[in-house]
Amino acid sequence: MTYFSFLAIFVALPSIVMAAWLIIDQRRGKTLPLALSASPPLIAIGVHMLVALVYTTPWDNYLVATRVWWYDPELVTGIVFGWVPIEEYTFFLLQPVFTGLFLFTLMRYLPVSNVQPTYNNRMLRIVPTAMVGVVWLAAAFMLIAGWQPGTYLGLMLVWALPPIMLQLVFGADTLWRHRRIVLLAITVPTLYLAVADSTAIFSGTWTINPEQSIGILLGGVLPVEEFLFFLLTNVLLVFGVTLVVAQESHQRMPNIIRRWLPFLVNEKTVKSKQAGASR
Repeated sequence: MTYFSFLAIFVALPSIVMAAWLIIDQRRGKTLPLALSASPPLIAIGVHMLVALVYTTPWDNYLVATRVWWYDPELVTGIVFGWVPIEEYTFFLLQPVFTGLFLFTLMRYLPVSNVQPTYNNRMLRIVPTAMVGVVWLAAAFMLIAGWQPGTYLGLMLVWALPPIMLQLVFGADTLWRHRRIVLLAITVPTLYLAVADSTAIFSGTWTINPEQSIGILLGGVLPVEEFLFFLLTNVLLVFGVTLVVAQESHQRMPNIIRRWLPFLVNEKTVKSKQAGASR
């Protein structure tokens, strides 16, 4: 199976179906609930496509350069940027579309409360962030210690957990409020992509270096790190898109800017006063 065949069958095709479903629903007047409509879906997905491409590119190039994983040169086009084939960059862009469209499908059909909360549960944001931080420190220590079988796992956790911590400290309470949608939107794409990845590995499209992975194979084929990769990337996407479209996030952001970036507020205030004086 060529890499582009994998992308077309397992990622692009279901994304096209969900996109068509979204367009049909919009024409029928079935839109997102008020609590999750602060930003247009296309903008939310587009932002995450850009972030995924920028943030994942150096990390994945390092993995290929250090032989954590490799691809069959006979099953790609041969167009390579850095150490990574163009098909891999295409996947960086397609996964946010796939997972984002599935998330918006759930948002349209599952019940969502439009009642805005009257409180901010700070501990609900701090505690999970701290717990994830402990895991990040353990992963960093594993890499520093030089345990070779933990290389892929350590690199993945060190790369993925910092942005997840930012998402949690900003809006873990918002994510918890929409936990049914968030959990389903993470679980279903993760399981689906894990099965699809197993097919690609079995076909020899790409290979995970057994010397740099812990050796646990799910179903006798899929390295557990690959399952964790899809889990973490879908967590990043679902958390991020949900927070971008949530009304609570847009109400919270100005307060965070005033608290942590007061110079921006002061600069805007000065410019506003200067503009008023010029009139």
